[in-house]
Amino acid sequence: MHIQARRVFRLSGTIALTLACAYALQLPLPFIAPLFALLLSATPGPPMGWKALLKLVLVVLLTLGVGLLLVPLLTNYPVSAILVVAIGLYFSFHLTVNKGQALVGAFLTIGFTLISVAGTASFALATTVVQSLVLGIILAILCQWVVYPWFPEEPAPVGAAAPRPVPEEQSNWIALRGMLIVLPVYLLALTNPAMYMAIIMKAVSLGQQSSLVTARSAGRELLGSTFLGGCFATLFWALLGLFPNLWMFSLWMLLLGIYFASKIYRLIATRFPASFWINVVMTLLILLGPAVEDSANGKDVYAAFFVRMGLFVAVTLYAWLAVYTLEYLRTRRISKPSQSLTATESTPC
Repeated sequence: MHIQARRVFRLSGTIALTLACAYALQLPLPFIAPLFALLLSATPGPPMGWKALLKLVLVVLLTLGVGLLLVPLLTNYPVSAILVVAIGLYFSFHLTVNKGQALVGAFLTIGFTLISVAGTASFALATTVVQSLVLGIILAILCQWVVYPWFPEEPAPVGAAAPRPVPEEQSNWIALRGMLIVLPVYLLALTNPAMYMAIIMKAVSLGQQSSLVTARSAGRELLGSTFLGGCFATLFWALLGLFPNLWMFSLWMLLLGIYFASKIYRLIATRFPASFWINVVMTLLILLGPAVEDSANGKDVYAAFFVRMGLFVAVTLYAWLAVYTLEYLRTRRISKPSQSLTATESTPC
């Protein structure tokens, strides 16, 4: 089997199997597990071993524990706590961009934002979110171990070129940009944690993705993928309504996963980069998971879905505007000294 086809079936199979196991085992916040399956399996390569898994779980507990420590600070000294969160977000995105520690940076961002917001509503809710994140990671890795032998990766070529590091000044600017995207959404979520927790997850994914986009492509990358994710979530929900059971839920996830993975790995021609399609799948899962929970609890699924989708679009529009504005200001700041220098050189003595 061609290597691209193996990657497609490996990614889609891991996501579908993780989703089926998470709902079958009735994990807390089960839709988080397939999200991690996507994040951990999108990069081609063998799954981590059990020692690396233990290290990862320890790192996750430490990074998410930061959010639990922020809860009493937010309650008693909110201004100081928000400043700590702002600095922590900048450091998290700096790790992602400058140090190549994308996974650690993502978990730190989640710890500073999602866990601390949940803790302001209820400390028990925060610990439940931490538990669901850890269990979701473990389940995603276990499912990788099951799927990978069927669709193994080819050995990496010897002497493969390492990715070029981002210049220090540019990485600092991108980290600042990510922080400014997530922080206002975090402040909004503090006003009503139960309502806005989903958009925290969306904002975190947008903040991480903003490190990969330029101002010119931000609208297409961020807003386009969000709209498309919402459309596919609506389609998924309509298909699931035909046969609402776990078997069909997993099967539809597998089929859509094959389609998206084919786009990610260029088996199906597309003009959009892999990050675009990964964000589409993330938006789909973030929208679909709470909808399933709303249906199980007897809530109005469609009203809640449109509210979440509206919030997602608003957050994405803000992220697009932030990226465009900050890049404009940065370009203007850089061009001013060069224009002054040119004018000085052209002035006759």
